[in-house]
Amino acid sequence: MRQGVFNPFLPLSAYIPDGEPHVFGDRVYLFGSHDKESGDTFCMLDYEIWSAPVDDLSLWTSKGPNYSARQDPLYSETMRYMYAPDCVQGKDGRFYLYYCLSGDKGQGGYSNPISVAVCDTPDGKYEYLGTVRNPDGTPFTRLVNFDPALLNDNGTIRLYFGTDYPWLERIPFQHIRYKTLSRIMGKPIADVAAGITGAYHVTLADDMRTVTSTPARIDSTISGTAYQDHKFFEGSSIRKIGDTYYFIYSTVNNHELCYATSTRPDGGFVYGGTIVSNGDIGYQGRKPKDRLNRTGNNHGSIECINGQWYVFYHRHTHNTDYSRQACAERIQILPDGSIPQAECTSCGLNGGPLKGGTYPAVICCNLTNGRMSHSSNSAGRKPEPCITNTGEERYITGITDGTTIAYKYFSLGGKYRLSLTVRGAQGVFETNFGAVLSIGRQDKWTTVQADFQVHNGIYPLVLTFRGKGRSEFRDFSITRRE
Repeated sequence: MRQGVFNPFLPLSAYIPDGEPHVFGDRVYLFGSHDKESGDTFCMLDYEIWSAPVDDLSLWTSKGPNYSARQDPLYSETMRYMYAPDCVQGKDGRFYLYYCLSGDKGQGGYSNPISVAVCDTPDGKYEYLGTVRNPDGTPFTRLVNFDPALLNDNGTIRLYFGTDYPWLERIPFQHIRYKTLSRIMGKPIADVAAGITGAYHVTLADDMRTVTSTPARIDSTISGTAYQDHKFFEGSSIRKIGDTYYFIYSTVNNHELCYATSTRPDGGFVYGGTIVSNGDIGYQGRKPKDRLNRTGNNHGSIECINGQWYVFYHRHTHNTDYSRQACAERIQILPDGSIPQAECTSCGLNGGPLKGGTYPAVICCNLTNGRMSHSSNSAGRKPEPCITNTGEERYITGITDGTTIAYKYFSLGGKYRLSLTVRGAQGVFETNFGAVLSIGRQDKWTTVQADFQVHNGIYPLVLTFRGKGRSEFRDFSITRRE
C-alpha cells in the first residue's frame, strides 16, 4: 500500500456521501450519492461508482458516470436528483441499484416509489429496470420509500427503507401532527394516521422488484434504554455477520451512525451504540457543545475488507450540508458482537498512522473554533472555519483566533521541520509539539517553518491559530532533519 491513504480517501474533487461499501470479488465498491463541490442542494450529480482492490485501498478509481437521473421516467425538472442508493447482487448474478428521486433540498423525496436499475457488473453502465411494486404490478408507494438498503440473505432479497420524525411526537394535538407529516411526506393524512413512517423491511421476488411480504416495521422493535437518545431517523443499512443482523442507521441527532442487532431480519433488534459521529460527539464522552467539526447529516455503513472491518461515513465542507465527502475508519467487532465508537482520523484506510511527507491541509479530521454549528439541510448560517475551494485549489478558510486544526495520527520519532502554506491575517500557529510558526499579513500563499523533536511514537498534529483577522491554510509538510 502506498504512503498517504488519508481521509477523505477519494480524490479531493470527489464528493460521494451516503456511502454503501460492498465487496464483490476482489474489489470493494462504494455506492453513494453524488454531491457537487460548492453545491447548493443535495445530490446534484449523477451516480459515479468508485472501487479499489481489497488488498490496496490506496488505488480508488472510477469509470466515470454510471447512471443518470434522466434515465428514470420519473425524472422531471422538479424531481431531478437521485438520493442515497444501495446495490445488491441478485441470484442471476447481475447487480441491482436501488434509489429514490427527489427535488431541490429534498422536496418531494418522500412521495416517490423506489426505482431500480440493473447492470452486469458492479461499476458498469446501469439501465433503468422499473420501480419496486406490489404483487398486482402497481408501484409500492403507501409507505415512505426512502434510503433503500439491500441484503442478499442466502438467496432471499431483503429490502429496508423509510424515515421517521420522532420529534413530531412532541406535538400534543394528533390531527396537527398528522397534518404536518402529511405535508412533509406528500402522503394523504389517512395514510399518515395509519402509520407510514419508520424503518421497514420487505422481501422481494426473483424479479428484484415485486414485494413478497407484509412490511414489518424495524425501528419500533429496537429495545434498550440508550435507544431513547439515538432514535432512528433515516439512512437504513443492513449487514449480516454470522447469524446476527446489524441494522445501521442515522439517528435524529443527525450526526451519527448507530446500530442495533437481532437474530431475526424483520424485528427483535436491540440497540448497540454509536459507530461514528462526524463531530466525534460521544467519543470518550464528548458532549454536543464540544463537537470537533461542523456537524450535519450522516449516512453510511460497515464492511469487512480483506479481513478488517471499516465504517464508511461522510463529512461536511464549504460551510454547507450540500458538499459532503466520503471518509472511513477502522472499527472492531468484539467477541460479544459490540462495536466501540470509532474516532474521526485523517488516516482511516491507511492501515496505520501516516508518516512524514507533504499533505493537503483539507485532510484535517478536526476543525473547530470551539463553537461549531450543527445544521440540517442548510448552508452558511454563520461564518466559521471550513474546507473550501477556488477552482482546483482546495484549502481551509475562515481561520480565526482560537481555531484548532488537527490531523490524527502520525508515526514520528526524531528531529523534524514543519512547514505550512498559509495566507491572510498576522499571527502564529501554535503546535502540540511546542513549535510556533509566525505569519505576517500576506495576501499570497507563503510558507512558514519551525522545527521540533519527539521520541518515537504515534502523535496527532494539532495547530491552533492566534491572531486577528482571518487566515487560510493550503498544505503542510513534515520532513526529517538530520
